[in-house]
Amino acid sequence: MHGPIDLRSDTLSRPTAAMREAMARAEVGDDVYDEDPTVHRLQARVAELFGFEAALFTPTGSLANQLAVGLLVDPGQEVLCEARAHIVRAELGAHGALTGITSRTWSHPEGQIDLAAISETFAPELGPFFVRTAAVSVENTHNFAGGTILSLSDLTALRAWADSVGTAVHMDGARIWNAHVATGTALADYGAVADTMAVCLSKGLGAPIGSLVLGGADQIAEARVRRKRLGAGMRQVGILAAAGLHALDHHISRLADDHTNAAVIAAAVGAEAPTNIVAFDVPDAAAFVASAKEHGVLVGAVGKHRVRALTHLDVTEDDARQAASVLSHLLGR
Repeated sequence: MHGPIDLRSDTLSRPTAAMREAMARAEVGDDVYDEDPTVHRLQARVAELFGFEAALFTPTGSLANQLAVGLLVDPGQEVLCEARAHIVRAELGAHGALTGITSRTWSHPEGQIDLAAISETFAPELGPFFVRTAAVSVENTHNFAGGTILSLSDLTALRAWADSVGTAVHMDGARIWNAHVATGTALADYGAVADTMAVCLSKGLGAPIGSLVLGGADQIAEARVRRKRLGAGMRQVGILAAAGLHALDHHISRLADDHTNAAVIAAAVGAEAPTNIVAFDVPDAAAFVASAKEHGVLVGAVGKHRVRALTHLDVTEDDARQAASVLSHLLGR
C-alpha cells in the first residue's frame, strides 16, 4: 500500500538499493585516527570539485556550517547573513551558544545578496569598543526563500567587495548541487567566491547522512580538532562516505527531475520553484498542513502563514501530480 506523499523535506529520501550495496562494500578504517580510506576519497573528491585544498566529513550540515563559520569568525566577532538564512534561523543558535559569535542580517524577499545593504551594515575594525564584521555568509540555494539561486555575478561582486574591505565569505551550499544543475554553473566557480563552504550529501543527493566543510588545508586541520572537541569524531564512517561517493556518481544530474516535479506543484499552488522547493502562503499554515495530511500529502509549516514542500529522490512524477491536485484543491484553486 502506498503511503503518504512526503514533501516535508528532501532529507527524507532513502538510500537506493545500489547505494546500500556501495555502503556494504566500503573499505573502512578509524576516522578519528584519520585512517578511513573511503572518507579520504570522499573528502579529496569534494574538495577538488569545488577547487579547495581540503575537506572534512561531518555528520550534519549544521555542524559543517558551525565549523566553517567558526574558522572565519572569532568569539566576539560577527557574521552578516540574510535574515532567513539557515545559520541564524534553523541551527538552534549554535553559532552564538557554542562558538561565541554574534550576527546581524540584511533582508531580501528572495534571499538574495544585497551588496548595498551588506556594505552599509559592515563594521570595520574600530577599536576595542565595537564588534567587527569578520565574515559574510550566503546560502545557495536559499532554503526559506523557496530554493532561490544566487547568481554567479552577484557572488563575484560580493567576493570583490569582501576582498576590498578585508572580510571573509562563507557559502552555505547545502543545496549547491541544485543550483549547479539548474544553472549549469560549474561547482568550482561557486567555490572560487568563498573562503569556506559547507555542502550536504543527505538532501537532494539522497545519502542517508553527511555534509562536508571545505577550506584551506590549515583550516580543515583546525576543523578536525574542533569537530572532535564537539564530540563528533567518527570511527568506521567509510560506510557512510561510500553513500556520498555513490550519490556524486549517480544522483547529481537527476536533480533536474526534482526541479521538474517541483514546478508541477508550484504551478498548482500559484508559486514559483527555481529548484526543488515550493514555498507558498496560506491563511493558517498549521491548519493547512493538517488538512493536507488528511488527504495523504505531508508538507511543512515554516511560519504562521507559510508552507513548504520539497521534491526529492523518493517523489515520482505521479506523486508530484497527485500532490499538486490535493494542494490546489485545499487552496480552492
